Amino acid sequence: MKPASTPSAEIEWPTWLLGLSIWGTWLALVGSYGSFPTWVSTPLLIVLLAWYMSFQHELTHGHPTRNATLNRLIGLPPLAIWYPFDTYKQDHLKHHDDAHLTEPGVDTESNYITPEQAANMGAVALWLYKSQRTVLGRFLIGPAIVNVSLWTRTARAVAGGDWGALKVWCVHLPLVALLLWALERNTALSAWHYAFGIAYPSLGLAMLRSLYEHRPGALPAHRTVINEAAAPWRLLYLNNNYHVVHHAYPEVPWYKIPGLYAADREAWHAGNGGFVLPGYLYLIRNFAWRTVDHPVLSAPATAQPRKTSPARAPAK
Repeated sequence: MKPASTPSAEIEWPTWLLGLSIWGTWLALVGSYGSFPTWVSTPLLIVLLAWYMSFQHELTHGHPTRNATLNRLIGLPPLAIWYPFDTYKQDHLKHHDDAHLTEPGVDTESNYITPEQAANMGAVALWLYKSQRTVLGRFLIGPAIVNVSLWTRTARAVAGGDWGALKVWCVHLPLVALLLWALERNTALSAWHYAFGIAYPSLGLAMLRSLYEHRPGALPAHRTVINEAAAPWRLLYLNNNYHVVHHAYPEVPWYKIPGLYAADREAWHAGNGGFVLPGYLYLIRNFAWRTVDHPVLSAPATAQPRKTSPARAPAK
């Protein structure tokens, strides 16, 4: 059955339970930090914060409530520190302009640059772009690149007279400071270790999902992946591995996406031009240090009318 075009009024118990589980586990892990070996507690927190970022993604799309203000308040706590929720929501919703996926300067989450941009940048900058098309590059230095880009964008906006660009930081930075102060005062976790030893790699883990979830293509419907990942990855990324389904129905909550995909798997494969991956371990094994593709577009992607993108499974 074709889902409704807007979120329904149902109570999303799975999403509420997810949020409560994340918060409860976070409180337990930071409260007991030092009671277990660091090599146990730190990886658990890294995975948990990546999971929290997946939860924040749900909040940007109107889950678990239909009240945008309430969802924002739920998503504002900067457990993962490095990326303000308000900025993420604004950029991510712009990214859902499916007719322009991957287009540099248009798609806010594009991993690609034009030949002209490549020709005008230095060798180091081009190497950094190429590094983001590898697993290790995306995990190890991807978070730093994302943050430098974000801070540079904010600085340029302010330099151009747009002081409103600081509003997000006037909310985010005090919350980060309060969080780190509370951790230093009440737990065995240092602010330094939490920020750089936990939150930083958690952002890298979250970014692994988007390493190859879009590719250039003449048809927008062929630019979004289906990654048939194993259950732990699906849970970590809240079924966003079925990315073409999410782009087709961004209003559908995470726990309903597998059903939509399974209802007509062949139609989804045909609709996205066979852009199907066998899992994230496949990417890790094959593209740890090799580029999954080249960041420089050989030719501009051909924009199509929005109504053609992406392909949706037939109504049931």
